[in-house]
Amino acid sequence: MKAWRITAAHQPLELTEVPDPVAGRHEVVIDVIAAGICHTDVGYLDGTLTGILGFLPITLGHEIAGIVSAIGEDVTGFTVGQRVAVPATIQGPGTGTDGGFADKVKAFDYQVIPIPDAVPWEQAAPATDAGMTSYHALKVGGVTSSTKLGIIGAGGLGSLAIQFARGLGATVYVAEVNQDAWKRAKELGASAVAENIREFADKELDVIIDYAGFDTTTDDAIETVGFKGTVVQVGMGSERTNISTTTMILKQLTYIGSNGGTNEDCSEVLDMIAAGIVSSLVEKISFDDIYSGIQRFERDGAVNGRLVAVRSVDE
Repeated sequence: MKAWRITAAHQPLELTEVPDPVAGRHEVVIDVIAAGICHTDVGYLDGTLTGILGFLPITLGHEIAGIVSAIGEDVTGFTVGQRVAVPATIQGPGTGTDGGFADKVKAFDYQVIPIPDAVPWEQAAPATDAGMTSYHALKVGGVTSSTKLGIIGAGGLGSLAIQFARGLGATVYVAEVNQDAWKRAKELGASAVAENIREFADKELDVIIDYAGFDTTTDDAIETVGFKGTVVQVGMGSERTNISTTTMILKQLTYIGSNGGTNEDCSEVLDMIAAGIVSSLVEKISFDDIYSGIQRFERDGAVNGRLVAVRSVDE
């Protein structure tokens, strides 16, 4: 089968022939129908995150949706032909093991969840990472109906977070440098949008979630959040940044990192998609265009929303 594999940092992704996966004990093989691309894939290629990969070369692709094509020994709860997704984890496909930028992928049964019939393939794939991650961060931050919430970054994760937060009844203020995304953020329920979260310093925000993590955004969040507020770090755009420990101490704030989520989180997101409560802004591409899609993510402003490689169920 064909698979897009990384051989080393700073090297191009290569489309190569590899053996089809075989289902072992407690494993299922999935025919990949949709695979999402995100900034993490850029980090694997540019050296920022290459070190967390399980081995090299490895097939990338950690936002996976498809159809079960084979079941290994002692697998229960899944059948051949079932629509399934694989919630993204560091140990899972695309990071710890060969991923979904391929015709087929293998995963343990405990890593797999069913997809409701009402969820389109192009929505199911980003739900496994962007959806789950953005939703889980709201839980980590303790967001409720009374929360005044700041969101930094209104891209793939942030736009979903706006929808989740509004569903909870929170008041949402969004910081997004790309002004082309402002209209959509307001349509999704943001009370106000600005280029920098500091413009909402007078709002005494209870929680700020940084879905960007680029350069000064973390410092901006810490300087802006209200007294005894919470800053949740999700974005990893920059490996390091400078923050004021004095501000953290005087505000008695809480700074928490949030990564990924749980199968339960992902299932709840899929249920909300099925119910029409949330959706990702998606551009569908072909599997042959996966590497060029990742390269688009490397260019600021080249992608609005999520890129998802989708193939026909009949292919």
